[in-house]
Amino acid sequence: MEEHLSVSFVRTEPLPQLPPPATEQGIVKWLRENLFSGWLNTLLTVLSLIFIYKLASDTLPWLLNGIWNTDSLAECREILDGTTGACFSVLTDRWNQLLFGFKYPSEQYWRPTLAFVLLIVAAAPVLFFDLPRKMLIFTGLYPFIAFYLIWGGTIWTPIFALLGFVVGYVVYSRLVRNSFATAFFSGIAAALVSWWLGGFLTDLLASETPALEAVQSRDMGGFMLNMILGTVCVSLSLPIGIVLALGRQSDMPIIKWICVVFIEFIRGVPLITLLFVANVVLAYFLPPGTSFDLILRVIIMITMFASAYIAEVIRGGLAALPKGQYEAADSLGLDYAQAMRLIILPQALKISIPGIVNVSVGLFKDTTLVSVISMFDLVGMIRGPILASTDWNGVYWELFLFASLLFFVVCYSISQYSQWLERRLQTDHR
Repeated sequence: MEEHLSVSFVRTEPLPQLPPPATEQGIVKWLRENLFSGWLNTLLTVLSLIFIYKLASDTLPWLLNGIWNTDSLAECREILDGTTGACFSVLTDRWNQLLFGFKYPSEQYWRPTLAFVLLIVAAAPVLFFDLPRKMLIFTGLYPFIAFYLIWGGTIWTPIFALLGFVVGYVVYSRLVRNSFATAFFSGIAAALVSWWLGGFLTDLLASETPALEAVQSRDMGGFMLNMILGTVCVSLSLPIGIVLALGRQSDMPIIKWICVVFIEFIRGVPLITLLFVANVVLAYFLPPGTSFDLILRVIIMITMFASAYIAEVIRGGLAALPKGQYEAADSLGLDYAQAMRLIILPQALKISIPGIVNVSVGLFKDTTLVSVISMFDLVGMIRGPILASTDWNGVYWELFLFASLLFFVVCYSISQYSQWLERRLQTDHR
């Protein structure tokens, strides 16, 4: 009987890779996993689609049929003739009042516009630390340049203001090796003396030098006022909040209790109350005939309010650091200022980024509260001169939609930057 040997076949080349099933790739996979993964998600997806359709069917005709080239609401309604449509003509007719207020000289609009462009340049080296550090020189000069551009007047006012800060810093840097407290208060005293002398010199030199047209604070308004208050108050409240947070943890009882009382009192008072104090009550504590700029008063109150909240956010970041970080600073022989600057505060501020951004966004939106003390910011312009005019009385949605869009762009930009910064500073590979 013939014996047959069976030899198994071994494939020498792999089979070509088969494509995944249609339900496991592309848009179908995404829809199945994210929108239709179960009966509950399917129900919610269907209800959401119905809501989006209803919202779009009611909103899109109103937006697409919008009118942009009329001089009054009556003309706009006459053109629409009963059809659904927005009257965006109020934006093209009153854009200058919405952005700059109704009293800022129209021929001087280039000044706040240039100040805003320079703000982006000045903030860039602070926000993005890959840029050349030499750009920080312009960042330090920007507040004085912006003041001169927006308010105008003699150029000697910002020059002597800058000189006061320079003198104060020089005195502080010379004395800080001996005692931090002595150097700090000596620097403040030197700056105050410089500003006092600068006031006399400004009056003497003002008539001899050319100047930009002076614009009073009461003539400022619109979204420009919101940007001024938001930018200045956020910039000032962060360093003040750091000082308050460190002071609350200080071993010196007087410093600690001053910071505690300040923080708890400010956090316990509504911002609207502080604005009324800035508008009315502060005048009673000033000498007769003293003129205290209203915008400066509001900046002081909003900065105090935001500083108290930022102080608590940073105190949480300080409390989150393990004790070993403080011990590491002591083991390196660092003094208090060096330890805080090089080891403690960088880590605490990194932890506190979400809280600081939350306070900053809330603060920027809260600048609209100044409208209740008769300051014509963006909301004040809408509720006051624009809606009170006979031409545009009755236009609401278009104006407030425009205001919402402006605030959304700024707040969303702040939020996106904070998320980028958190990813950039992420050092633990989790």
